[in-house]
Amino acid sequence: MCAATAAYRGRRVVVLDHANKAGKKILMSGGGRCNFTNMDAAPKHFLSDNPHFCISALRRYSSQDFVDLVDRHGLDYVEKTPGQLFCEHSAKDLLEILMTELEWSGAELKLNSKIHHIEYQETQTVIKTNQGDFACESLVIATGGLSIPTMGASGFGYDIAKQVGHNILPTRASLVPITVQPDRKAQLAELSGIACDIAASANGTTFQEPMLFTHRGVSGPSILQITNFWQPGEALTINLVPDLTLESLQSVRENTPKKSFEGFLSNQLPKRLVDLMKETFPWLNERSAQTSNEQIESLFNYLANFDIAPNGTEGYRTAEVTLGGVNTKEVSSKTFESNKQKGLYFIGEVLDVTGWLGGYNFQWAWASGFCAGQYV
Repeated sequence: MCAATAAYRGRRVVVLDHANKAGKKILMSGGGRCNFTNMDAAPKHFLSDNPHFCISALRRYSSQDFVDLVDRHGLDYVEKTPGQLFCEHSAKDLLEILMTELEWSGAELKLNSKIHHIEYQETQTVIKTNQGDFACESLVIATGGLSIPTMGASGFGYDIAKQVGHNILPTRASLVPITVQPDRKAQLAELSGIACDIAASANGTTFQEPMLFTHRGVSGPSILQITNFWQPGEALTINLVPDLTLESLQSVRENTPKKSFEGFLSNQLPKRLVDLMKETFPWLNERSAQTSNEQIESLFNYLANFDIAPNGTEGYRTAEVTLGGVNTKEVSSKTFESNKQKGLYFIGEVLDVTGWLGGYNFQWAWASGFCAGQYV
């Protein structure tokens, strides 16, 4: 995005990519269909130590601006959930559009580029690579974070920033599945593969979306979202039936005394999960008229505070994003140029800007790339 934008301005642009194929993360995202933006993208959907930093870029290059771009290329896309746009067929279609824009702009892409050294001179920067030396007026770092190292992710961008005196805010894996403690893992193993709508809460933030049980712990949108706000060791609340109140659970006994709570819960939750609960509440299959207030309250507390016994996360191996990064207080929110080194720019995930799950991080990539491309 940045390269094409700059090249359309008449700048001579070269993209140095260490990968052997362009856009690998684009191709794998969204189950191969790439959730490329969110029509509701706004600053409130982004985390940063400097929350005002992203406002300017998101205003100057909106979700609609990116949709207009892909519309011009005739991309077929679908809105899966409100605001979330996915390629209808394959992420390859989106990558082809970006590569076409790169070609039309006149920018050059060099794959398999290994950078050996960067030398900052008075009027230019020299990048020494396995493909020769490149001298430039503007050097843009668009290397992303540490997530999914098998795709080539590394801390290279952070290293470049540190070399010129930038502060790197603490990084950690986010939008990532949660692992559970060994004993609980054994108990929940039989639930692997089932999903239910839950509310996950941590540090004053709640997401009510599906949760998926896995053979390592839990995943799904609600879990991935909450990892932007939760860290191992902190309190995490899982409510299996967020729309259920204690009063409505008690009314089951009053309204249907001959029916069981097992039958009631089977309409709310997957059968395998209800079967697991019977180990804790053996009276679930009895007539509800026989249950006491204490039993119902105990059941409600179990549902509202379902203990997954979180152990940690799956880490960068499967994380969709990296929280933290280059301190944005040391970067211009207008041009994305470093305040520490003239001619050096940082865009995208390498910065301390992290979006929610749902296309927000791609929109940040497009917006920051476009805005920097106006000035490099």
